[in-house]
Amino acid sequence: MNPRPSIAFAKFAAPQTAANRKGVVFVLSADDGGLSGAARVYDPGNTLERAFPVAEFTGKFAGVVEILAPEGTSLDRLVAIGAGKASGLDETAWLKLGGTIAASLRKATDVAVVLDLVGAVTGGKDAANLAAGILLRSYSFDKYKTRKDKDDARADPKKPIKVTIHTADPAGAKKAFAEVEAVVDGVLLARDLVNEPANILGPVEFAAQAKELEALGVKVEILAEKEMKKLGMGSLLGVAQGSPRGARMAVMQWNGGKPKDSPVAFVGKGVTFDTGGNSMKPASGMEDMKGDMGGAAAVTGLMHALAARKAKANVVGIIGLVENAVDGHAQRPGDIVTSMSGQTIEVLNTDAEGRLVLADALWYCNDRFQPKFMVNLATLTGAIMVALGLHYAGLFSNNDELAERLTAAGQATQERLWRMPLGAEYDKLIDSKNADMKNIGGRYGGAIIAAQFLQRFVKDTPWAHLDIAGTAMGSPSSEINQSWGSGFGVRLLDRLVRDHYES
Repeated sequence: MNPRPSIAFAKFAAPQTAANRKGVVFVLSADDGGLSGAARVYDPGNTLERAFPVAEFTGKFAGVVEILAPEGTSLDRLVAIGAGKASGLDETAWLKLGGTIAASLRKATDVAVVLDLVGAVTGGKDAANLAAGILLRSYSFDKYKTRKDKDDARADPKKPIKVTIHTADPAGAKKAFAEVEAVVDGVLLARDLVNEPANILGPVEFAAQAKELEALGVKVEILAEKEMKKLGMGSLLGVAQGSPRGARMAVMQWNGGKPKDSPVAFVGKGVTFDTGGNSMKPASGMEDMKGDMGGAAAVTGLMHALAARKAKANVVGIIGLVENAVDGHAQRPGDIVTSMSGQTIEVLNTDAEGRLVLADALWYCNDRFQPKFMVNLATLTGAIMVALGLHYAGLFSNNDELAERLTAAGQATQERLWRMPLGAEYDKLIDSKNADMKNIGGRYGGAIIAAQFLQRFVKDTPWAHLDIAGTAMGSPSSEINQSWGSGFGVRLLDRLVRDHYES
């Protein structure tokens, strides 16, 4: 995978004096308090605060002002970051402040951040979230660049940026960061998987990446086509039959909870490239279909995060991995396939393939593990982007409690969800004259119809479907993400497990 951002957190340390400090120092300023005493020791000439009016810096959130080589110090730069209202600093705000700092690192190699703010009591968790924001913003997918950008601070990976965060609670910060860092690494893994080109990352290679989670204590089984055929997964295998790259299913288990507790389960769509099959997509923009495995990437990243932080829960992650390609063996519109459930499906559009993959993955998960609930993630429909744009993912569920918990986790992490309807009226639209169902249902309500299709494969198990087509790839950049592949879903689902399902 892509090298991790070359940020080396040397330590979380107690506040110190400015004597002989070199490199770059970041200080915080609230919009109602100016610089703290701990920050002012790095600016004995008061040059930075005198620059505030000239730079029209008021302490507004994410504002930046800096001075070069402050008089009376050995520093290269002194930078003030606006923190906004000190009373409004929550987890998301600290992440964003970390991202703002990362955006201002440039060629710095030795960095200190003074976590002291007028009007606020900052603690270890705040420092950990600030550090997480720095890491998330510093990510870039550049492993295939042979000529590095001269202005890139990460041009020499052998010289990582050393960051020290000065906080009143260094021990608490170190403890909190150990868990936060595990989740960050899960997000970065998911980003890597989405960003990889399809000629490098096919179903077999993706399965191998999942297998590497065994190093963290995750039990991983890889089902090949022979095993899936024996299980009757005709729906999933029908999607894969046009590609010479064989289908795979990765079954990941993290057993961190009580031995007899039923697991919670997450299922991901992993179409490593989607041409649309015989119902071929237009050429324009088809290159983005390397990211049609964003759901599988999120599930894999989540399993990494849970295992790395030793979550006290039993969790199953299942990803169905296929390439939807075109050759003489490819599935045709009008073909009828038999799913693992025994239900038959008339495939009227081979570009509505993700639901065919998930149908067998969901049934297998439910049948084998009998989980407390199942949540599936998929870059499933363009229709959800028409409905919600690029800032919310669609949430469909047969269970109000699960839907409410997911929505709350989305608000807490700012990986936001909007609940969409399900209903018998929509379900009728996928009835088929020739089979038990068809895989499309008409012009309108495409995201809802896809969810109705999936619901036929979950029985009465509490279930939610997250359509992340607009948020997993090509989503708007933010303070903590400048990558095409966002890693959406990892922090959201980690929060869901942490808040409700750990013993």
